Amino acid sequence: MISHFDHIVLTVANIDKAVSFYETVLKMEPITFANGRKAMRFGQQKINLQLLGQELRNHAMEGSGDLCLITSWSMAEVIDHLKNCKVTILEGPVSKSGALGPIQSVYFNDPDNNLIEVSVYEDELSNDEQETD
Repeated sequence: MISHFDHIVLTVANIDKAVSFYETVLKMEPITFANGRKAMRFGQQKINLQLLGQELRNHAMEGSGDLCLITSWSMAEVIDHLKNCKVTILEGPVSKSGALGPIQSVYFNDPDNNLIEVSVYEDELSNDEQETD
């Protein structure tokens, strides 16, 4: 019945700060939609951003999100980029179980304490990365 996600919604304290983080750290494209709302587009999906209390149907609080994002970058490139952006890696790289098989992941928080996991499928890792992780 379900084929894929279209979008998810994250509750944030500051829309501009969240847009800057997702654009800079995760290389997502900021877009504006419906009455000036903000979202971050990547691939064929997007993350809608809402201010705490903006959406009365959604009772999510800041920091309640937990996302796993798949990257086309190598894990070494991801780690170097996060370090250059001064993002604190909470854990990783570690082996986890993705929707399509084993993944290598790093974990960090966005400015609102949502947990972000950036992952590479293990069958896409280079031999060097598989030997060192």
